[in-house]
Amino acid sequence: MSEAQEQHVDRPGSEAPASAKSLGAVEDNGPLPRPGSEPSQTSADPTSQRSRRRREHEFALLDPVAKREIRRASLKAVCIPGYQVPFASRELPIARGFGTGGLQLTLSLIGPTDTLKVIDQGADASVNACSLRKLVRKVCPGVKTSEITSDATLIQTRHRIPEEPLTDRQVLVFQVPYPCPLVLVESNEQRRVQMHGESDYSKIFVKLYEDLARFQEITLSHRYPTAIHRHYVIDPSPIPRFDVPKLDHARCLHLFGAGREKKIYAVPPFTDAKPLEFDDIRFRVESFDVAGQRQACQRCGSAESYLNELIRPDGSRVWVCSDTAFCQRSRT
Repeated sequence: MSEAQEQHVDRPGSEAPASAKSLGAVEDNGPLPRPGSEPSQTSADPTSQRSRRRREHEFALLDPVAKREIRRASLKAVCIPGYQVPFASRELPIARGFGTGGLQLTLSLIGPTDTLKVIDQGADASVNACSLRKLVRKVCPGVKTSEITSDATLIQTRHRIPEEPLTDRQVLVFQVPYPCPLVLVESNEQRRVQMHGESDYSKIFVKLYEDLARFQEITLSHRYPTAIHRHYVIDPSPIPRFDVPKLDHARCLHLFGAGREKKIYAVPPFTDAKPLEFDDIRFRVESFDVAGQRQACQRCGSAESYLNELIRPDGSRVWVCSDTAFCQRSRT
């Protein structure tokens, strides 16, 4: 034992060395409260406890390290269009499979001056969209939310691309359940990575050919494989085939987040995005033709938007726009 330590032992009232404090020595803050005694007014005040808990979390909920990692992964995804960048998906107050990947992208990118729009299959008032919008509004003080597409700087979507063309000042974030299109034809993850690196998508073409041979039609109504920048083929999330051409040379940035699979990929602005097709059988979108006539929206009369088919109680069928904001703007 050194001389300084012996002096500290001989003098019980002396101050502990600095090294002891740095190792986590507990300071004496006075006597502990007696059993049965009333707690102090500060600790018992529920208002102060709630405000203290609100101050504990960072802006946009995620800690700075998580935001920095997701931003770096997003930047890498933009630099290599279509490449699936792995990231450490964080736990969120929503279950995996309900948009955790897209929500983490949104929370890492959003700022106090941004305006957020959240849609679920084109609708602003669905349960998923309302819940995510309410969560972001709670953890991001000062952030505005809007249902008008042109007013939003950041749009989080599930299964749709807005009908209104987006601008270069907007970012579209997709919620993605399965990021890899090769999962339909190859179960081995290591083999899928190798096929992506070699740009070997022959098995997908075989799958499309088998559909044509058996059904005279490609049966993929959503998640249609799309080649990005003439190399990587992506799963564009479960958007309908009607929306796939909107990815090609779009002015906005498209970011795809798969929280459960822990992958991020992107389609940068003005990038080639071509759906897979054959030379003699071209890719085509949903037509909405009934008896040779293209159906129009029952509410706004649009004959150019993606439509949902609704069945009335009397059995009759009507068609309405999937994008509720576009439908509302067309009516006004």
